Amino acid sequence: MFDILPFRFELDKIAIAGACVWSLALYIGFASTREWVTQQLDRWFNFAERFLYTSQSEFEKTRKARESQNAFYASLFSIVPFIIFGALCNWGLEISLGDSWGISTGILACMGTGIFELGRRDGESSD
Repeated sequence: MFDILPFRFELDKIAIAGACVWSLALYIGFASTREWVTQQLDRWFNFAERFLYTSQSEFEKTRKARESQNAFYASLFSIVPFIIFGALCNWGLEISLGDSWGISTGILACMGTGIFELGRRDGESSD
């Protein structure tokens, strides 16, 4: 595929892996923020889709299926802010500590936030 393009560019695989690991750590660690972002996107998708229908009866007829579809899209698009902040965390670590530290500290952050999330959920279920 890269032979078709008239120019050449390199993909930094280490930076992509580090950004993905850090975005996973942030996604796991900030559960309340993740839920809030998903809820706001779902509300916005439902609001924006209302303007596509001219009749109220047609809107109400397909409402349940559309709301389920919008909830799915909201959960998919809620990943985007975490990928952006994960890339920024990885970039900051690469600038300050070097190339190999982004992935290793990201893995440590994933383990730490995973343990934190398990403890948080256990605390919620025991209350």
